[in-house]
Amino acid sequence: MPARDPMIHEDGLPGHESALQPKPEWRPRYAGSGRLDGKVALVTGGDSGIGRAVAALFAREGADVAIVYLSEHDDAKATVSIVEKEGRRAISIAGDVGDKAFCTEAVARTIEQFGKIDILVNNAGEQHPDKDITDITEEQLRRTFQTNIFGIFFMTQAARPHLNSGIR
Repeated sequence: MPARDPMIHEDGLPGHESALQPKPEWRPRYAGSGRLDGKVALVTGGDSGIGRAVAALFAREGADVAIVYLSEHDDAKATVSIVEKEGRRAISIAGDVGDKAFCTEAVARTIEQFGKIDILVNNAGEQHPDKDITDITEEQLRRTFQTNIFGIFFMTQAARPHLNSGIR
């Protein structure tokens, strides 16, 4: 197997949600209806932004949540706390979704902790915006595809044997 390129984060991405101004709004605005009672969700990019909102709302609906994130430990810890305040269980798993072995490990840890996976949300993503397309380096492009395309494939491939067909 060829060696993978090292993670490239020359622009400081993905970044800490705690440093964003203005702060993203993720707080649930309604009472849950229990539609996900007894379910387990694995949410990539679950430490902040849309992923945090998904984790919070899934917990409000009754799901336990495994949060996969790259390296923002403080943000992941905050998301775990949010899920737990909704009365649900949560774990955080740090690693690179662009690494197939990590995806297999993340799914295994979720199964070990919660016994199953009912829902997979492939939310992790990154971008490296530049003013001109000619300024985007080959390394930036490869890293973006590693996370945004390969990451979805690897995580789905790892989780698929554990997923049933839809919510019942």
